[in-house]
Amino acid sequence: MGRTLPSATVVFMQEEAAFARFRRALRRSDQVALDDLFVSARQHLAAAQYASHALPFEVMLLAMLLEEHKEVMKLRERVEALSATLVAESAVFGKSSRRTGRSQLDATSTRCDLKPPQTEDTQND
Repeated sequence: MGRTLPSATVVFMQEEAAFARFRRALRRSDQVALDDLFVSARQHLAAAQYASHALPFEVMLLAMLLEEHKEVMKLRERVEALSATLVAESAVFGKSSRRTGRSQLDATSTRCDLKPPQTEDTQND
């Protein structure tokens, strides 16, 4: 008789359980990030069943990477759309901002703080 391979769901649950101690050792904010990665990998369990030739952990990492890359692509599209809007607005408001002496960016954009918010974990470091 042939050997029965465990389903992708069972293998995934075993791999996630193997990281339980690692997860507990992380800061709370990192635990949330790790949980999000596992959730993103869980979305591709059906496809993982077809990758039985690869190691289960490799499939999990690839699924996580796929979801992260999709997020990067969405963010790139958003940045490009916002850049196009900013260029269009600066073309419209460019003449009036020169008369007032303000820079074009001041006239068309709002302040954006790119620093991550302070959490309990980062305040104690």
